[in-house]
Amino acid sequence: MLRQLVLASRPLSWVNTAYPFGAAYLLAHGGVDARWVVGVLFFLVPYNLLMYGINDVFDHESDLRNPRKGGVEGALLDARLHRATLWSATLLPVPFVVWLLAHGSAVAGLTLAFSLFAVVAYSAPGLRFKERPVLDSMTSSTHFVSPALYGLVLAGEPIGRTAWLVLAAFFAWGMASQAFGAVQDVVADREAGIGSVATVLGAARTVRLSIGLWLLAAVLLLPTAWPGPLAAVLVTPYVALAWPFRAVPDARAMEANRGWRQFLVANYVVGFLVTMLLIWAAWS
Repeated sequence: MLRQLVLASRPLSWVNTAYPFGAAYLLAHGGVDARWVVGVLFFLVPYNLLMYGINDVFDHESDLRNPRKGGVEGALLDARLHRATLWSATLLPVPFVVWLLAHGSAVAGLTLAFSLFAVVAYSAPGLRFKERPVLDSMTSSTHFVSPALYGLVLAGEPIGRTAWLVLAAFFAWGMASQAFGAVQDVVADREAGIGSVATVLGAARTVRLSIGLWLLAAVLLLPTAWPGPLAAVLVTPYVALAWPFRAVPDARAMEANRGWRQFLVANYVVGFLVTMLLIWAAWS
């Protein structure tokens, strides 16, 4: 059961939510304290288990038809563990959330509440934002941008123009990434009756939309304070890995999984380079 819960939390994605919070809080607050430690731990595992655990339970039928499920790209949960997964995903975040709410402002609390709502609304029955084209990409992007926004708000410092531009660029990047990830699931999602930006637009147009959004992210970074404009170059790997699939037909959409696997690797390389830029910005 523990192994299934770990797989459900997507270990490869832990850093994608903990890092934005940790980096944003450090840059705004200037140091490590208890709120940074608790926040990083929360966004590292409990947040991801809540997000992906709910998703894997309520997407079980489509996951059965999806050949890439059952590993690091998504758990294929035993149906007998669904109840335990939902309980674990719901209860594990509670002590972290209660502590963070008690040690932050009212605005920080509302920001955290919004972030958690986006996590639940994406997959939970009755809301299922993941089945609402475009809203699915926007909500998914919120999953990664809102920890950074929460870090800035929790630090209590005013959010300047550069920070807002970086958040906007990050949001465009997140939408592009979710849309590109949905391309490989077009056939499986259609067979399961699940809608997405990719099932509506089709594989090729969704890939081109992703490329456009990554380029938009680059443009948004250009007017930021130095060395922010250098980060615009970091969209290049994503455009390059998506480019070969810009005309992929729906019937062969699963071929985009090759690009998605490259995307997972690219995230770590780009993340390292972003870290170097953040250190430069902090010391300049």
